[in-house]
Amino acid sequence: MRLDKFLKVSRIIKRRTVANDACSGGRVSLNGKVAKPGAEVKEGDLLEIRFGSRIGKYRIALIKDVVRKENAQDMYEVLEEDAQTKAERGEE
Repeated sequence: MRLDKFLKVSRIIKRRTVANDACSGGRVSLNGKVAKPGAEVKEGDLLEIRFGSRIGKYRIALIKDVVRKENAQDMYEVLEEDAQTKAERGEE
């Protein structure tokens, strides 16, 4: 699955165009390397996303093309994320 689509389906980033812009702007790393929107992701990959001065780190746990909102968090494991980033994603 493409990185920008995974970010949208997993709801780490709400819109695919925003995910695409984040990747194109060099704010998303996949396994330690800056990733383009079309980079292929697979289970076990490590994502690092910079939200301004904050950084979120995630491990991809599951790849699905379609997932219900309440099951989206099953697609990744949060390794590191600050409280403000969680609040922006609607988790607090």
